[in-house]
This record gives sequence, C-alpha cells and structure tokens, in this order.
Amino acid sequence: MGKPVTLITGTRKGIGKYLAHHYAERGHAVVGCSRREPDWRLDGYVHHALDVTDEPAVKRLFSEVRKTHGRLDNLINNAGIASMNHSLLTPISTLDKILATNVVGTFLFCREAAKLMKKAGYGRIVNFTTVAVPLKLAGEAAYVASKSAVQTLTEVLAQEYADFGITVNAVGPTPVDTDLIRAVPEDKIDDLVQRQAIRRRGNYADVANVVDFYLREESDFITGQKLFLGGV
Repeated sequence: MGKPVTLITGTRKGIGKYLAHHYAERGHAVVGCSRREPDWRLDGYVHHALDVTDEPAVKRLFSEVRKTHGRLDNLINNAGIASMNHSLLTPISTLDKILATNVVGTFLFCREAAKLMKKAGYGRIVNFTTVAVPLKLAGEAAYVASKSAVQTLTEVLAQEYADFGITVNAVGPTPVDTDLIRAVPEDKIDDLVQRQAIRRRGNYADVANVVDFYLREESDFITGQKLFLGGV
C-alpha cells in the first residue's frame, strides 16, 4: 500500500500534536489542521490552518490531499472544545461553538474522508468521545451532549461505510493534561479519576495505543465501537 496517508484534526497542541509526531515518526504522510499555525515543524507533516466547521475550507483541504496523495488511509478526528459550566450558566453562544466544533466538524471530516476512502475501498476513521459521557458528569452538559452525539454518529457511520471497507470507531480518554482540562479544579479531576477502575490520569501514549489498534489493517472486523480508558 505504500506510505500510509493520515489526516489528524486539532494538531497544534495536546493530543493532536502528539499523534502527528507519533505517526510521522512511524513513516506516515501526516496532514494536520487547526485554527492557527503550530509553533513547531516536523518532517513528513503538512499543516493547514482552518476551522473544522468551515465546509469550503474543509473541502479544499481534502482536494489538496487528493491531488498530493491520491488517497487517504486514516482520519483521526481529535479537534474538540469543552465547557465546564453548569447548564444554568451556559450561554447559547457557548453551546453553538461546542456543537459546531465537536459534532459538525467531526461530521464534515468523516463525510469528506469517506468520499476519498471509498474510491480505494479502504479506510480507518477514529473519532473522539470522553469518559464524561458514561459518567454523566455534572457541570459539563453541553460538552457531554456533543460527545454523546459523536458516539451515535460513529455507530451510524460504521453502518453506512462498512460496504466501502471503511471502519469507524471512537476512543474515550480519561482526563489527560491538556488545555481542555486546565481550567477544571483539581478536586473535580481527582473525583473523576477515583471513579475509574485504574485510578490515574491518562497520558498521550494511552490514547495513541488505542488509535494504533483501530488503524491496524488487521482491525478490519472492528467497527462502530467505543473504547473508554481507565476502566470506566
């Protein structure tokens, strides 16, 4: 098949940055995106500055991937935003932003990726959910609702894309030290960790391990699944 072509959203920092380096180091041709340019460079990596909810920009990105590589093997939908507000304190503007990035962005990238993958009869799509969904974390209503939608979207797309040789799965990290949780009080994070079977915070390597598994060619019989870390 040659060098795998892997597209990752939200690569400027955090888990996305780690995954970009992780797969570039493993010989993938990695394409990444985020709203702003990253402050780092990497061999085998090409960055696009765009908003994942901007449909024309997303279509241009996929057109560029098609022209450059002729195919796409893997899509990792890592881009996401959160809000740690009680529902009574959540303005509609915050809800709109969360649903747009987490749900609309994920949908757009899945749809455009599937169009390209369908031609090759092969593809791996990995979406991101969160342990906040099964734990039904109070104070994160908008975020949990958006990630619940991503889970259901993952299950439905797995059905729609199966005949094209495309698998669609999701990974649900526990708290990982990223900008997403830095505004959350330590005691709230600790309470969440105590609800896990394995009582520690996650790390980037934990997440990459699950993504690696989903991306394997041998994982062609695994689709529509969600895997939560930490024993939630």
